[in-house]
Amino acid sequence: MHSDPEVLEQPTHAAALERSRYVVHLSLIGTFVAALVVLLYDPSSTTFHVVFGVAFVALVGVHLVQRRRTVRRLATQLTSLALLAKPRGRLALSDFILALLTVNVFVSGFANLITGRNIPVPLSALGLTVFIGWHGLSSIVLLIYLVLHIGRRRARLQRSHIR
Repeated sequence: MHSDPEVLEQPTHAAALERSRYVVHLSLIGTFVAALVVLLYDPSSTTFHVVFGVAFVALVGVHLVQRRRTVRRLATQLTSLALLAKPRGRLALSDFILALLTVNVFVSGFANLITGRNIPVPLSALGLTVFIGWHGLSSIVLLIYLVLHIGRRRARLQRSHIR
């Protein structure tokens, strides 16, 4: 047992990586919520919404880099239907869907920014008369999926290991 306070207070490299992973998890949640809250508070203020949205997408990139081994392993799981029936395969599919939804929200938001208008989803083809934009609908779907994703993994958010 070490009695030297400097030795006791120095975190291990693994602990530092685990803490940084936890910070990224919290930041992902925070930037996504902030991007939504900004628009709820002031719907005409898109500047902060764009800043938080781009920060969220950048953090998704950091998160994927932190999980690069897992991402590679899960990507191989997607190549086989037999593997998709196993828990690891279902996790791979879930993460792939989450990635697609995130890219869709980013692309739809970028399209809105470039065109200067809210691009509508043609819900009239389904017999619905309500208007919802592509970015808004994409964000709602991503929000629902994120709530489910975080709910299923909340116990592991803090104890996540980087190998």
